[in-house]
Amino acid sequence: MSIEENKRLVRRFYQEIDEGNLDAMDELVAEDYQDYSPPPFPGFAPGREGLKQVFRLFWDATPGTHEIEDQIAEGDKVVTRLTARGVHERALPGIPATGKPITMTATVIHRIENGKLAEKWSDKDLLGFLQQLGVIPAPGGVSG
Repeated sequence: MSIEENKRLVRRFYQEIDEGNLDAMDELVAEDYQDYSPPPFPGFAPGREGLKQVFRLFWDATPGTHEIEDQIAEGDKVVTRLTARGVHERALPGIPATGKPITMTATVIHRIENGKLAEKWSDKDLLGFLQQLGVIPAPGGVSG
């Protein structure tokens, strides 16, 4: 695949998530997908099935969108800087629903193999996310 096709694949991945179309993961993600930066909740299956479980959990609990801010690609890798926004409508593991809007920024690297997402590394603002949910106090004792 070309660099532009790789970038389109990653953009479509986020679009399908935003639309709640997790069945599209079968077409977009390798069965043995490796997530080197999984969410802070245990108990997900490995590979593509685990990814689907993670996104189903977040889609149900915090429906929202991903806005791609920047995208850079080289070879078989695509780097995406994005902002995810949603509302914490349902409980996450150990975190009761707050009804609060949440925003999280991330920089994500996907590696593409045979036209599918094969590996992912990400640097996300997990501290800010947990502060917005009131799990960790924000500086000055004020939660988001």
